[in-house]
Parts: sequence; structure tokens; C-alpha cells
Amino acid sequence: MSANNRDVRPVIFGLKGLELSTEEGAFFHETRPWGVILFARNIETRAQLRALTDDLREKSGNSNLPIFIDQEGGRVARVKPPLVAAYPPARVYQDLYEQDPQTGEEAARLGGMLLAHDLFELGITANCAPCLDIRISGMSDVIGDRAFGDTAEGVMSLAGAHYEGLCQGGVVPVIKHLPGHGRAMVDSHHALPAVDTDLGTLADTDFRPFRALSSALMGMTAHIIYDAIDAENVSTLSPSVIASTIRDGIGFDGLLMTDDLSMKALSGDFGERTAKALDAGCDIILHCNAERAEMKAIAAAAPLGLVGKTAARAARVEDQIANRASQVDAHTRQRWGELVGGVFPAAYNAV
Repeated sequence: MSANNRDVRPVIFGLKGLELSTEEGAFFHETRPWGVILFARNIETRAQLRALTDDLREKSGNSNLPIFIDQEGGRVARVKPPLVAAYPPARVYQDLYEQDPQTGEEAARLGGMLLAHDLFELGITANCAPCLDIRISGMSDVIGDRAFGDTAEGVMSLAGAHYEGLCQGGVVPVIKHLPGHGRAMVDSHHALPAVDTDLGTLADTDFRPFRALSSALMGMTAHIIYDAIDAENVSTLSPSVIASTIRDGIGFDGLLMTDDLSMKALSGDFGERTAKALDAGCDIILHCNAERAEMKAIAAAAPLGLVGKTAARAARVEDQIANRASQVDAHTRQRWGELVGGVFPAAYNAV
């Protein structure tokens, strides 16, 4: 690994255990991933986790190494109590918003600040959140209560507030799942969803939250076929979806990372998946399970060095990491508990 964009591959890899093993360190030194992603398997105590993130930075030679995690709150939380406080799923903020929009937005922002502050203290620099997907009745519950609402307006308001809070708490957010996962009838972890909704409806609903946050520094794709855009190719591997919808239609010019390349929605060997995703216009390949053979195939298919717009986008992310700071103070958690405690009693335990 290296701090120089010319010396890294456009990939994010996971690791197996609680520390970077000698073998993994040698593999990472050889393949030079741009970033690393952590999961529950990598976490035991606060001290251990902080030691791991410090070690990853030191071994990479990059003090601004992007270290990712999925920490949304609710059922998607890799760091759990008692290491950090419990945070609610996005649906809780929707419930508050429906009672009073101002209260819901403030709670979502403060919740994002506090969640990010926990990660900031543990040396984690980027969070794969918030979900900008709209909850749509009758669809797969893979999104479900992870969505901030069942209308574009609600998601725009609450996810926007949560995004702001994550930034204020000291991490770089990754908006997901571009250009919208809410209409998937199956879980893309296990199968390939296909959406047959017409383009006009998608543009008027699903795409709107992403347009509202199109200035985000990072975003993650959805592994979905959108019949109205490209009926042949899953979105992560589709030049049409990435160019015409994500870049031009939505206006997103941030660093675009794939969702996990090992998910069952994708087919083909890992070298093929990698080449197709990069050719389609993704900037960075994400691979999570730390399986060495899969990572070797990805590294072999990914060029050494970030160039062009990808290099510029990655540099903006690392600049943000270098300048991140937490604005959480002694009153933040108390205020959040007052707002959320009535619908999420665990908040009282965190005050």
C-alpha cells in the first residue's frame, strides 16, 4: 500500500481477523489497495480496533488511508454495544419526522454526528452510509427499515440531515445505492434483482434523493438491472447506467465504488467482474470477504495507479480525511437522547 495515487490499485479489500496478519500485510504490500473495509470479524474491543486502524495506516504509509465500515444503525452496525452506543435504523427518524419534520431532521443530524464520532475515535475514516433508497411497499426487505422514508421528499430531508451529521462527526460518508435499490424484489446479496419501472417514474422518485446529494464525495452502486436503461447488464457493470443515469442524469461526480463484488447478483469470475466494472465507469472496486483467491484475481485485473478523474476524486476524499474533525460536544448526546428516546428507548441509556 502507498499514499501515492500512482502506486495504488483502485480496490478496497477486507481482512480476515482482529489484526493484519503477516501474510495479509505482505499481500496488501504487493497489491496496494487504495482502501480497506472492516467488519464485525475484525472487531473485539475498542483498544484492539484502534490499534488495528493505526496499524493499517502505518503499514500503508498513508496517514489518510481510507478505512471503511458499514455503520448505519439498526441491523447494519459492525461495531456494537458495549463498544459504542446503540443507534436506531433510519425508520425511527422517519417516525419522528412524520410527527414533526424539524424534530426528525435534527434527530437524524445529531444521530449521524454521534455515530460518526464513535468511528472517528476508533480511527475509521469513511462510513458506507446513508442509504438514499426509498422504501417501497411489497419489495425486498433488504432495504426496509434502513430507508429514511417511503417518499423522495422524506428521504431527501432526513438522509441529507444524516449526511451532514456524519460529516460533522468526523467521517466521510458514502451515499448508497446508486441509482436506487428500493424497487428490488430480491436481495442482491443472494440474487440479481430486475426493475421494470419506466425511466420517467424512476427519475421523478428513486433518483431524486441522489440528485439532492449529488455533491457527495463518494457513492456506491446498486447491483440491479434497470430494464428502462440497460436490460442486458447489471448496473455496476453497465456503461449506460453509470454514464447516462448516475453521472449525467443524477449529476454525481464523486468517487463511485462498486457494491461488494462477491455478491450473488453478479456472475463471472472476479477478474471479469473487475474489468467490466472499471470499463463501465466505476472508480473503485469493493471486495469484502477477504478470500485471498478472489482478491488475487481482482488485483490482477485492476491497474496499478489511479489516473484521470478517478485520481482527482480519490485525492478529494483523502483531503477530506486529512481535515476531518468531530464537532460533538458534551450536549450533543443529551439533546439526541431527548429527541429520540420516546421512540428508541436505548437512546436514554446512551445519555
